Amino acid sequence: MRIVLLGAPGSGKGTQAQKLMSEKHIPQISTGDMLRAAVAAGTRFGQKARSIMDAGNLVSDDVMLGIISERLAEPDAADGFILDGFPRTEKQALDLEDLLDEIGVRLDAAILMDVDQDTLLKRLTGRRTCSLTGKLLNIYLSPKEELDACTKAGGELIQREDDNEKTIRNRLDVYRQQTEPLIGYYRKRGKLKTVDADGTIDEVYARFKQTLKA
Repeated sequence: MRIVLLGAPGSGKGTQAQKLMSEKHIPQISTGDMLRAAVAAGTRFGQKARSIMDAGNLVSDDVMLGIISERLAEPDAADGFILDGFPRTEKQALDLEDLLDEIGVRLDAAILMDVDQDTLLKRLTGRRTCSLTGKLLNIYLSPKEELDACTKAGGELIQREDDNEKTIRNRLDVYRQQTEPLIGYYRKRGKLKTVDADGTIDEVYARFKQTLKA
């Protein structure tokens, strides 16, 4: 099973990928984690990335593709992978297609985690952390008893600075401009599958698995 995960910030890609990874024993390849691992391990492309980041620049697509190529060559990816966070643009999708052709690997599907904008905003702007327990809560979606348990015990519900509505709307705008076109890209290639990602984690995961079988 070799899939690319698509979806806006807050659509639940990472959560569902973790569940699938645990069940199917294939790696979730998150670009951020992969980049940090390559730099720490001092791989050929990790060293290139370190010098670029040390200079305060963004890692280029070519270097990211090199890191992805290194990661896909590792034994745990032999039977499949879940690619999360790459590609983000049509150019990256074309580059990834070329890379997979070079290494003789076929992408099975691009899975779109589909959620409406109102739900995304609630998920992202409502996120809070209990100052006492560190538990992640949501002022719109978590049960009232869980929210009250934190505050009644003397804790505070803390919001991260980058979870404010202005920043989140900007992130969603960037997604729509840069990454949403990938939906059409994969649809034209007959690779797109869509999951209704509104609901509880377990409800969405059940749909996710059903979509993979379709």
